[in-house]
Amino acid sequence: MLRTPGLEPIDVLLLGHITLDHTPQGPRLGGTALYSALTYAALGQRVGLVTAWGEELPLPQHENLHGVSRDSAASTTFRLEYGPARRTLWLEGRAPDLEYYHIPELWRGAAQVHLGPVAGEVNSGMLRQFEAERVLLTPQGWLRDTDAMGRVRKADWPEADYALRHCRAAVMSREDLREEHIDAFALAARLLVITDGPRPGLIYEDDTITGFTPPTTTQIDPTGAGDIFAAAFFTALGRGDAPLAAAEFASQLAADSVTRAGLAGIPNSELPFEVR
Repeated sequence: MLRTPGLEPIDVLLLGHITLDHTPQGPRLGGTALYSALTYAALGQRVGLVTAWGEELPLPQHENLHGVSRDSAASTTFRLEYGPARRTLWLEGRAPDLEYYHIPELWRGAAQVHLGPVAGEVNSGMLRQFEAERVLLTPQGWLRDTDAMGRVRKADWPEADYALRHCRAAVMSREDLREEHIDAFALAARLLVITDGPRPGLIYEDDTITGFTPPTTTQIDPTGAGDIFAAAFFTALGRGDAPLAAAEFASQLAADSVTRAGLAGIPNSELPFEVR
């Protein structure tokens, strides 16, 4: 279960579904919400996770992770297939939407508010409840829909202009984007980071484009690396790092994460560089 018997103040409010992922190695928990929440916690942030999931598998625990879960008969469920060039996702089930009233009142004033939908479960209208300076976005779940067979595909995002103008920063993966949307997204966002797995990423800020290159590693499992990057990047921004320094820090954690499988990729104190 994900429940907080006594609510405590938090640094980061995070909304999104914990998922059940069927992989070639068997079922495991996943989703932006879980990978990002555990990364924030590992980096010393007190995180409050608002989610909905079916509690099919044991949930990793951390003293900095607090959560509330909307009742759900089952988790949002994906089937993951890995080919030589890319990953294919199939949506097999979906937990209920998350609404503003599901957020404990004590948590609504958190310094950072991270919206991380994976299947459209967070209504973008929720942005109106928070000041733009506090809002952080990983809009993967707003950039997707499914075909008649349930295969996840790229989709238009009608609310993109408003959402990107109403946030401090957004992180997206090139894997989720249609190339023709990038310029418009970059124009709307105050700060936009586009990652591309092990390939160089881009930072768009104030009409300036800055590149960064992730460290080279031996990849075992890329799942969750983008979510780890986003949480680390937002954490570094929050402590005052410049965007390029924040992206370089986040790239180190993300590159390290792919050397381990699944949630074992979450940052830990044994890393050969400083995790502040």
